[in-house]
Amino acid sequence: MEKTITEKIKLLEDKYAQMGQDINSYLDGLLLSNYLTYWDYVEVDTLLTLQKPKTDYPDELIFIMYHQITELYFKLALHELEQIAYNGKLISASGKDEGWKDQLDPVYFAERVTRVNRYFEALTKSFEIMINGMEKEQFLRYRMALLPASGFQSAQYRMIEISCTDFINLVDKDVRDNYKGKNAPINELFKNIYWNKGATELATGKKTLTLNQFEKKYSKRFIALANEYSNRNIWQKYLSLPKEAQVDKRVINALKVLDINVNINWPLVHYKSAVRYLQQNEGDVAATGGTNWQKYLPPRFQKRVFYPELWTAEELDNWGKGWVETNVFGKVES
Repeated sequence: MEKTITEKIKLLEDKYAQMGQDINSYLDGLLLSNYLTYWDYVEVDTLLTLQKPKTDYPDELIFIMYHQITELYFKLALHELEQIAYNGKLISASGKDEGWKDQLDPVYFAERVTRVNRYFEALTKSFEIMINGMEKEQFLRYRMALLPASGFQSAQYRMIEISCTDFINLVDKDVRDNYKGKNAPINELFKNIYWNKGATELATGKKTLTLNQFEKKYSKRFIALANEYSNRNIWQKYLSLPKEAQVDKRVINALKVLDINVNINWPLVHYKSAVRYLQQNEGDVAATGGTNWQKYLPPRFQKRVFYPELWTAEELDNWGKGWVETNVFGKVES
């Protein structure tokens, strides 16, 4: 039943009294304040000033805005992953924050993972904006003004990876087995993080400036997050669910789709874009950060899987191959 105005005022009095505040002062402020507008709430004017192209090529604006949209979706994903990590917040009917729950609800878990999947699916589908929405000639020109910046340097994407899986699964596949079962500290594992191979100079094998900048700014934050989430990442939260929930098809499917979205579909639409813009008859063009995109982006080379326990040996052996054949090279799967 809808509460009367008198009842609502009484609830407000109780709310402010608990904080030692006088409701009359807040009511005076409400009377004096202006009506909220859409443009102020969403900060539209500020938002539209955040695009600052480095050249006069018109398509650079598309490039900037798409990456900004991507980072906003990443922030949404991290928002959901944090709620899972801490079992979700309890909000009372009065709107009061009552803290985190003691036990993670399986339905809540599946719904939040599904939200993250929707964000990545929207991003993957919209990547056609990048693949087919810019003139190749313009891109190959204005990209030279972006050196050594690279999408490789998206910290939020790395934070999503760290939040989703046990850290051992982010270690370079060629040395991963050396650390399994040894409970190595995060600091040591981080030295062998998989993305290092993707940001080495093609000619010398040394770290690129792109990677050095990235590590200087974010390494401590990544290591701290990995330690914080060692028992709170999505896989560990899944293992904390009741046994019957761990075999629930909705839960398992949400995790497998997340694995596909983050570790196959997302890197491969980047690969598709790189093929369009950077692959040429006389030789491939290097990425702005000097990253080895030919070896770094295809999942079949990285074999990065968040939840290997949920996949068959055959599925792991063929990780990402079907997508490449169908979407990049135009082959039909048999």
